[in-house]
Amino acid sequence: MIDIPGEIARRLGLNQRNVESVLSLLDEGCTIPFISRYRKECTGSLNEVDIRDIETQYQQLQTFQKRQAYVLETIEKSGALTDELRDKIESCTDAAVLEDLYLPYKPKRRTRATVARELGLEPLAKIIMAQNSRNIEAAAQKYVTDKVENVEAAISGACDIIAEWVSEHPKARSWVRKEVLKRGIIKSKFVKGKEEEAQNYLNYENFSRPMSKCPSHQYLALKRGEREGLLKLSVNINDEDMLRSIDTIFVRKEATHDSADTVRRAVEDSYNRLTFPSIENEASSIWKERADEEAIKMFADNLRQLLMEAPLGHKNVMAIDPGFRTGCKVVCLDAQGNLKYNTVIYPQRERVSSALKVAKLVDDYAIEAIALGNGTASRETEQFLRVIHYPHDVKIFVVSESGASVYSASDLAREEFPDYDVTVRGAVSIGRRLIDPLAELVKIDPKSIGVGQYQHDVDQGALKDSLDYTVMSCVNQVGVNVNTASVQLLSYISGIGPALATNIVAYRAENGDFTSRKQLMKVPRMGAKAFEQSAGFLRIPNAKQPLDNTAVHPESYPIVEKMAADLGVKMQDLLSNKDLIAQIDIKKYVTDTVGLPTLTDIIEELKRPGRDPRETDEEEFSFDPNITDIEDVKPGMVLNGIVDNITAFGAFIDIGVHESGLVHISQMADKRVNNPHDVVKLKQRVKVRVLDVDLRRRRISLSMKGTSNL
Repeated sequence: MIDIPGEIARRLGLNQRNVESVLSLLDEGCTIPFISRYRKECTGSLNEVDIRDIETQYQQLQTFQKRQAYVLETIEKSGALTDELRDKIESCTDAAVLEDLYLPYKPKRRTRATVARELGLEPLAKIIMAQNSRNIEAAAQKYVTDKVENVEAAISGACDIIAEWVSEHPKARSWVRKEVLKRGIIKSKFVKGKEEEAQNYLNYENFSRPMSKCPSHQYLALKRGEREGLLKLSVNINDEDMLRSIDTIFVRKEATHDSADTVRRAVEDSYNRLTFPSIENEASSIWKERADEEAIKMFADNLRQLLMEAPLGHKNVMAIDPGFRTGCKVVCLDAQGNLKYNTVIYPQRERVSSALKVAKLVDDYAIEAIALGNGTASRETEQFLRVIHYPHDVKIFVVSESGASVYSASDLAREEFPDYDVTVRGAVSIGRRLIDPLAELVKIDPKSIGVGQYQHDVDQGALKDSLDYTVMSCVNQVGVNVNTASVQLLSYISGIGPALATNIVAYRAENGDFTSRKQLMKVPRMGAKAFEQSAGFLRIPNAKQPLDNTAVHPESYPIVEKMAADLGVKMQDLLSNKDLIAQIDIKKYVTDTVGLPTLTDIIEELKRPGRDPRETDEEEFSFDPNITDIEDVKPGMVLNGIVDNITAFGAFIDIGVHESGLVHISQMADKRVNNPHDVVKLKQRVKVRVLDVDLRRRRISLSMKGTSNL
């Protein structure tokens, strides 16, 4: 059977020994963040992406191996398993090839070939297929019975059997599949009578494109139109070329003219009726899977950027959820994000009193920054806030509201704020996003954050797995303060999960703040394995053991102690002391289990203990004050914007008019751009030039060519 480590190494171009080490660690219950950070010697310093790819391939190959065993068992039970067939199945590593080998033996519904066999026509089919007979009609005469009316019926039935043989032939299927995937052209047109309903799909009326050049977003749009009953899709290829190639597999050069023509007709029937429709469905599934993978990767990349957005840091924040008729919901939060006060102001009709109230709250709660949601009335409220005379310097930030309403109506929000309504909860979420985006966004289903592309059209299981992994990766890359982290944040930490996260918070509530990592072992269900996996990602500020607030794993504490002792200083004297650290010769501390990769990581952590990989962001940003509505936007204008979403075909830019404008990938730079992520990042400040404004469809076309980032 398949050599899984060897096959993974071959597919990914990795060292097999490193792959075997990763698989062994995964089987032991180690997580990807733990392996990539703390087991570099075992894996050859493979990064998180490589380890994730190994895990994915491992799962796929395990599933394939189970299918392989099932196919062998099924064919063996039917009595049709030969040594040659067994070797082919056992040496197979491709799912499509495996299914081709299994197809002739697979239980199937009643077909035309089945009926022909029941009429006793299989021997005639074999005679015709042998292509030796000079008079097929004479041979067929022997098979005319009370159920087979005449010679034509006998030959027709035999050809149905041949057609099925052809459609199940592995070499023929492989050829058709390869050619369809390589040269197939996808076409679409409006479903007759649905032209008016299909106006959103104008780009796909009489659409035609080689599938090898069809971007994922186009294919997903086509499939959505088909699913909605508005588009009719088809795959086209040069059938004559295909048939000529398939004929070479089945039609013998030395065959008699009569038999060769009969087989050729059966091959054509098989291709049109059985093989091509079957391969067309397979190809559609393959293309859909590829499009899903690209869309999911794009979503995951966007989500990672959003989660790793620079935090403002622990500062007192006023958060405002803007509104016209119902007013602006205002909350005051302390540096830890705790709600201290909430109220409502009406800047549109009570401008002076609202301004006085905001200024007083800024003073009373020592507010250092204002987080303003970017929803309805955001621009008007921003202009209002910027003319207020504050008692001290206050920075104003516009914050995305995407998903805030989902959080505010959730069970978690009700649990956090049982005495407040959804408007207050939503405002709190906006403020906390400014203080620490990661800590707040983990409370929301990633699909609701608003940075995806066709997220409802892709495989939902694969999407969830990818987004959950992305959140876990980000949380562990940053690390969390175990004394302030929520259950949701802790549940993403390596080795913990929701149940243990709940226990940690409950223990903290009952016993007060943790004072050491060792104390975590007192938490119910925190076993040795969970502690091993999680400890390095949990921070405890002001702990007696200074390394407890760093990414140095407890298993490596003795190494740091030895380093300090060799220098004649205390351990805490090493932290952030670059002069002392420079004196350490890490080669002296290499052992059989600890190598230079781990020692290098330790030194870097000693230089910047507990470093947050996200840089603190205190840069303010403002839109053009003269542009507040799409009707204010005119072609030729150069405006400030923020990257709101990134897709395979470009980036959406918020320019402060409620509808984000699109910078198509062709307008992102003066050179060719293959991936928008190579040019822009989420929340990046950019300058854009307006190309066109479609007021009817409320669409804005933008360009970044000839402009510079802010």
